[in-house]
Amino acid sequence: MPELPDVEVYRRYINATSLHQPIERIHVQSPSILVETTPQGLGYALKDKSFHSTQRHGKYLFIDVGNGKWLLIHFGMTGDLKYFKHEDDTPAYTNLLIAFENGFHLAYIAPRKLGRIALIDSPQTWINENGLGQDALDLTEAEFIERAAPRRGGIKSWLMDQSSIAGIGNIYSDEILFQAGIHPTVSVRSLNKAALVRLYKTMLDVLKTAISAEADPDKMPSGFLLPNRKEGGHCPKCDTPLKAAKVVSRTAWYCPHCQGS
Repeated sequence: MPELPDVEVYRRYINATSLHQPIERIHVQSPSILVETTPQGLGYALKDKSFHSTQRHGKYLFIDVGNGKWLLIHFGMTGDLKYFKHEDDTPAYTNLLIAFENGFHLAYIAPRKLGRIALIDSPQTWINENGLGQDALDLTEAEFIERAAPRRGGIKSWLMDQSSIAGIGNIYSDEILFQAGIHPTVSVRSLNKAALVRLYKTMLDVLKTAISAEADPDKMPSGFLLPNRKEGGHCPKCDTPLKAAKVVSRTAWYCPHCQGS
């Protein structure tokens, strides 16, 4: 599932390709992805409008389309974006196609149709109403430690709890814990302040590094777990075979030597 780094890359992609271009028309191939609107309603709201600016909170992308309306995009498990010129080049599994007056197109692609698109009035109101925690990159060290204090579960579960910290999922929680040298099943309350400070700084470093690498595993630093996070994978630091554990029904990958068994 696209996580904070992926969605930040998408946000920058929109900024680089699609801002300030009048929208000529839209085509919704999969109406099931729309929330509280219809293909006709979305088309009416977007026609002759343009994308003015973008925001991101956690795993959600918000695009200002003017008149007090924002397009909300959630990428589900396999969502992607592509900006291109010729409609004949429309990617397979395009769920939403936006045609701009300049002849270019923006496709929202989701093979499994698990993403969601909505029209909303205010990103902050929507964030509050849906119970999202603060964005991981906006948290201060003090706020991070304060949010950890009442937790009684495992550390990986907490990092993935969107109501506490927005943006981190299964993949990047593994990377953060690997870089911090913390086992994914360790309880939050067992970590002292020094360990939490280390984890906080590691979180910021991992997320910013992943964004710089365009969330592409092939562009990650050689010491990153992500490219090796699979069956038969080895630790990039000590070459120990990686192990997997189930944490809240998700598969956590870790190094038994660098993070404990």
